[in-house]
Amino acid sequence: MMADSATNHATNLGTIERTALLTAALREAETRREDRLYSDPYAAAFAGDLGRSLLAEIRAATFPPGRARTLPSTPDYNAIRTRFFDDWLTDAAREVDQVVIAPCGMDSRAFRLGWPAGVRLFELDRPVVLAAKDEVLGAAEPVVDRRAIGVDLREDGWEADLAAAGYDPGRRSAWLLEGLLYYIPEPDAHRILGRVRAQTAPGSLVAADIVNSAALTLPNMRGLLDVFAGWGCPWLFGSDEPEELFARHGVRATAVQPGDATADYGRWPDPVPPRTDTGVRRVFFVHGTRTGE
Repeated sequence: MMADSATNHATNLGTIERTALLTAALREAETRREDRLYSDPYAAAFAGDLGRSLLAEIRAATFPPGRARTLPSTPDYNAIRTRFFDDWLTDAAREVDQVVIAPCGMDSRAFRLGWPAGVRLFELDRPVVLAAKDEVLGAAEPVVDRRAIGVDLREDGWEADLAAAGYDPGRRSAWLLEGLLYYIPEPDAHRILGRVRAQTAPGSLVAADIVNSAALTLPNMRGLLDVFAGWGCPWLFGSDEPEELFARHGVRATAVQPGDATADYGRWPDPVPPRTDTGVRRVFFVHGTRTGE
């Protein structure tokens, strides 16, 4: 049985970790839509009042009364991102039986997706995040072999903790790095991607989301960027060539943008600029296969 919300532990979350409550609030709002792209019965309890207040700030910046929207629609983006990676994980689990979500945040995929028998799902995040999550989940039973591991991905040693939980780096796996790369400095992003490479066998599957460089600096992004910076979690890293970035770390990848044919679901409200256009904001869903190189 789920608790009402992560009231006690949410106040202990750091600034970046609190964005997991924003994501939960976005998923709560999506679940209430008649045309929803997915249903997350845990999102409302995960979000709590704090998550909803964060979402209210995002809505106020994105949809200013009496003025046209100039910022990307975070609710539509998040709905598409969640559905895109839901589908990616479901497909990946038909090919591999080790799946890693890092960081997992207030993700409920272990409880709401259809997982094949025999899959192990490893959830990595800081201990305080997992404590807040478990407070909400209570006695709820996952529908997959869920193994939660309290680690900081930017610190040393989590590979040993992952192995101790039953992960085998010598076998194929699938890794999802969602809502991570743009919050950390570029050296940390390369270091984490390099460490994922060291933990994945050839043929493993890797996916992530990332913004482009212009999204960090464009004046028409300022309203959104200022909200995150004001929370103490500014966007720090973007890549104009995500395929090249992932190739540097042994992943032959494809990058799509919300609104592309495979990442639309009838919900993206804005034009999708061609990749040849410069000086425009972009977000990418990157997914690919670990090479043997």
